[in-house]
Amino acid sequence: MIRRTMARAALSALLLAGATFAAQAAGTFRMSVESNLNTLDPAKMKGGQEYVVAYMVYNGLTIIDHDMVTKPDLAERWEHSGDLKTWTFFLKKGVKFHNGRELEAEDVLATVKRIQDKAIGSTARANFEIVEGMKALDKYTVQFQLKSPYSGFADLFGERQLRILPREAIDTIASKPIGTGPFKFVSFAPGDRVVLTRNPDYFEKGLPKLDDVVIRILPEPAAQVAALTTGELDFVWNLPLESIDKVKATASVKIDSVPTSSWDGIIMNAKVKPFDDKRVRQAIAAALDKAILTQIALFGHGTPSHSPIPPSHPYFNKDLPIGKADPAKAKKLLAEAGLANGFEVTLYTPTGRAARERLALTVRELLKPAGVTVNVQRVPFDVFLKDIEGKAGFYIDGFFSRSTADTSLYPWYHSRGSWNTTLWSYANPKMDEALDRARQAATDAEAKSLYMEAQKLAVEDSPGVVPYVINHVNGMSAKVTGFRSHPMMFVDLRNVSLGQ
Repeated sequence: MIRRTMARAALSALLLAGATFAAQAAGTFRMSVESNLNTLDPAKMKGGQEYVVAYMVYNGLTIIDHDMVTKPDLAERWEHSGDLKTWTFFLKKGVKFHNGRELEAEDVLATVKRIQDKAIGSTARANFEIVEGMKALDKYTVQFQLKSPYSGFADLFGERQLRILPREAIDTIASKPIGTGPFKFVSFAPGDRVVLTRNPDYFEKGLPKLDDVVIRILPEPAAQVAALTTGELDFVWNLPLESIDKVKATASVKIDSVPTSSWDGIIMNAKVKPFDDKRVRQAIAAALDKAILTQIALFGHGTPSHSPIPPSHPYFNKDLPIGKADPAKAKKLLAEAGLANGFEVTLYTPTGRAARERLALTVRELLKPAGVTVNVQRVPFDVFLKDIEGKAGFYIDGFFSRSTADTSLYPWYHSRGSWNTTLWSYANPKMDEALDRARQAATDAEAKSLYMEAQKLAVEDSPGVVPYVINHVNGMSAKVTGFRSHPMMFVDLRNVSLGQ
């Protein structure tokens, strides 16, 4: 009798353990990204898969909502002086880092000082050159003094690299990420996966709803889609565009899409011949048909554009034509540049980025009638970031949505812009003046006029070619509820649940 009772108890324990395991499994969100993370340090992040992790582990002072409006995050509110040069942020009280310490104003100062350090190499550094001084007014209040008026200063703190870090752990953040976000870092196996777990002390009560997040690194699009359709994954971030129709046809999965201002670029480095001659850059631009590039590279899941400002934006310059290919014009410009017989060049593109590979191959074909022979060379993404980006003369690169016209244009077109100095080394005093004045614009009409002028200059000078802006598409299990794709390509899992 005792043995039977013990057996029943053991069986009940096993059943209970099974139920508990099932409940835990239901709370584990399994997703994928397409390439390895090169860093866990938000200040140094450049890749979308890195930003996915950053959004879950860290917070900014502000947050860019799904409607692209800047709202409070770690700061409960902020205010500025009438001349837009003094900005004061008031922190939420009781917010804890994952190590248990409360967030303080000194953490904000330490984070920004690190961003400003040229040795760190953050692409966000240029945005904070405008800061003349900063100080903590008290434990929960930080104030910034700017060199010149800047109406969009609060927006900068919602950007990807501006995640607030604990000052005592800032030097080890790359190996031991500590933030205030909804999920805590558990482990990172390079090339395999990132594991995160629920932050029980997250400052938004009742959130997140998930227990754990496992982010698998799956470079092959076919493997991502197969894992999603068989139920091995709950979510595929940035679903390969060529897989959309297959996913749509599978009853157990669904897609969610949103227009963005993310873009792929045809980079021409003005420090490398023959692209140091503006006429050569103009010839390349003249030979390309952006509608064809959009259709082939994105299967039409995007919109032709002439700059990172998308056609849906109120500042988009509709007076600038997005024309068709003009090989005759391209040849004429090349002849004026002393290249009447054309030239041969290598165009680099990272592997694992199918749209960029298709873009490179289409560029190759469209440049043939202009007399330009293009040799496309595919390079592994980590090698691309190390040896090609910022060094080669001609390559395909890609960039994610920014929240404002200023952050979409200034880093790429101002002579001191962080991405400009990295990529195409473009300089035009008129462009600098337009972008500097736009930062200080007192009215929306004034800002619009200046940004339209900047777009005009970008088309005329052709520092590089922005062929299109891209739709962001995510694939997910039908069990996923509470998710909404973000124009900035963030993965917001705070309100996400998994049904049966």
